[in-house]
Amino acid sequence: MPSPLPLNFLTGYEPWVQAAAGLALLLLLATATRLLALLLFMPVLRRVRQQAQTWLTEVALHDDVLRGMARVLPSLVVQLGVERIPHLDPTFATVVGNVAMAFMVVQVVRALMAMLDAVLLLQQQGSAPQDGQAEALKARSIKSYVQLGKLVLVLAGAIVTIASLLDRSPLIVLSGLGAMSAVLMLVFKDTILSFTAGVQLSSTDMLRLGDWIEMPQVGADGDVIDIALNTVKVQNWDKTITTIPTWRLVSESYKNWRGMSESGGRRIKRTLRLDASSVRFLDVAEMAYFSRFELLHDYMGAKTVAVQEANTQARAQLGDKADLPANQRRLTNLGTFRAYVEAYLRAHPRIHQNMTLMVRTLEPTPEGVPLELYCFTATTAWVAYEATQGDIFDHLLAILPEFGLRLYQSPSGNDMRMGLPGQREAAWPGAGAEPHGPISAGA
Repeated sequence: MPSPLPLNFLTGYEPWVQAAAGLALLLLLATATRLLALLLFMPVLRRVRQQAQTWLTEVALHDDVLRGMARVLPSLVVQLGVERIPHLDPTFATVVGNVAMAFMVVQVVRALMAMLDAVLLLQQQGSAPQDGQAEALKARSIKSYVQLGKLVLVLAGAIVTIASLLDRSPLIVLSGLGAMSAVLMLVFKDTILSFTAGVQLSSTDMLRLGDWIEMPQVGADGDVIDIALNTVKVQNWDKTITTIPTWRLVSESYKNWRGMSESGGRRIKRTLRLDASSVRFLDVAEMAYFSRFELLHDYMGAKTVAVQEANTQARAQLGDKADLPANQRRLTNLGTFRAYVEAYLRAHPRIHQNMTLMVRTLEPTPEGVPLELYCFTATTAWVAYEATQGDIFDHLLAILPEFGLRLYQSPSGNDMRMGLPGQREAAWPGAGAEPHGPISAGA
């Protein structure tokens, strides 16, 4: 049996007085131990952490962890000293020791949870201990792992705490939980699914904090701001928050725009629908006029030579039939405009020249002849992207009449009120005439 606490000054008092005084002295000693740890050891350990500046010291010697470990000391002192109190009932001493053990388990769990919080805080802040391990953590969210770790700690702590209070082995309590495994699986079904999904998302690098994702089936279109054990939070562009169960990001499809952001270019894929009736051949005067365009100078020079060579060869083969327009090679205003648009994009300073760039004519539709622009901007910023795209199409819409082309537009109510073209000319002289432009003037 351990030697009793030194309570010689109480000799002669009743046994219960000695037991009560010993218990009070033990509680006072436990409290003093905690205060001593906070006032003396904690500043020393804090200086060690500041000097070491490593990932391990930042986590293990975090202030919340040190305070949690300081709360463990009183229960440890009580466990070691309760059996040394003279004349204390053995049953009562056992109960006090068990309660102190349960309290110590709770405080150890809290300290370990504070350690996990410190790891998460370092990862979120990216504040670098010099060993660089925080940067490796910053690339992916570890919040789901931290939350799972906390859940495991709480469950293990609860089992050990109950076993301590019952003065039984934790294995006995654990075996009793085995009969409830079906219930536990049902209760933690979503947690198990979400954790498995979180592991898959992290291991395959499918999702990171800050990724722009689009998931229409749940109304999500914005940046990922939080990846937790059970949910992923997305801040939409209208500043609302959509919460998605983590497992749905594995079982259902979504679009992640991270590849676009990392590529350095954002795609423009838009069509101009041209009026098919405005497409025609160019005459010699118009070809000479377009040759004066800086962006078309080389193109028109090469095409003029190619047309002349083709027509000369046709004249040698067909004779007088070569004078028929159908037997001649001629340029069209649509093809020339397509060449102009491509040259314009290749000369544009805000278009990415190392990515796919093309201008193509698609199949004609009842809404006109689609001319599609396919290129990438040199920036992925939304506002700058929209500004670049707007400037390009503003220019192309304004320069269409230079090529004798018209944009297709469905008749509006105003068109119906104005009536047929002949009636418009009668009501407004010159309304039905072709716009005066450089082509008609050059022709």
